[in-house]
Amino acid sequence: MHPPFFYQIFNKFLNSYSSNVSNTNGPKTTFTLKEFVFRVHLVEILHLQMRSILYVILLVIFQSCASQAKPILIDSEMETNVKENLAYYLYYPEDYEEEPEKDFPLLLFLHGGGESGDSLVTVKRNGPPKLIVQGKKFPFLILAPQNPNAKKWWNTRAVKQLLDSIVDNNRIDKRRIYLTGLSRGGGAAWELAVQYPDTFAAMAVVCGMTPLPYASWINRDMPIWVFHGEKDKSIPFSESETMVAKLKEMGYEVIFTRYPNVGHSAWIKAYETEALYDWFMNQELK
Repeated sequence: MHPPFFYQIFNKFLNSYSSNVSNTNGPKTTFTLKEFVFRVHLVEILHLQMRSILYVILLVIFQSCASQAKPILIDSEMETNVKENLAYYLYYPEDYEEEPEKDFPLLLFLHGGGESGDSLVTVKRNGPPKLIVQGKKFPFLILAPQNPNAKKWWNTRAVKQLLDSIVDNNRIDKRRIYLTGLSRGGGAAWELAVQYPDTFAAMAVVCGMTPLPYASWINRDMPIWVFHGEKDKSIPFSESETMVAKLKEMGYEVIFTRYPNVGHSAWIKAYETEALYDWFMNQELK
């Protein structure tokens, strides 16, 4: 029992007692100590009950307010900037300067995971850049960027931005832009074909992971040449085999070159195939 409250009850009792005792118009009232304690105890019980009732009322009010709170769905927007620093090689055919009025085809080459990083010279290890170092001449420009992330996929949006910049600042025939890639770069080539179906006139992919569920997004009029080694333990041969079967089933024009006794290095034979480059030169965006 809190002293302040008890004293209040006691004072009220004394006042009542004094009033009753001094009342000359009626009989005098007296209280025993037992009656006094009982009355104080009764008042305290009533006080506790009122506190309990007040608590319940407040709890109900709080729960009622809480139950009225609802989830909020807002709409907004934010402009994002995806930045990637892409180093690259750009090869010009020998007659590019000799024919200033002519627009030339361009081949976009995407290397594999082993050439990723910050040493651009590694891009010359495989594919068309390697052949250029060895003295081979091509009839088209070749754009060979480097993926700066050794343990990440190609940023295909950044690659497309680079390609657009090269096309806008050089004499490029926009209806004769070709695409090729090996291994991780082969997977990126497939991805670019899915994301930008109206950009490329033809595509050659060497042992790349495939976007099978999105095969139908690829331009149905774009010829495709796929290379893969049957002994590939890095990217299973079935990746290309299943993708080619799906594309042919949907009516795509696909050439499939399979190497029975070749592992993941199918790109060596693939890019030494002279007919590949003649095939590219015969294609135009439809």
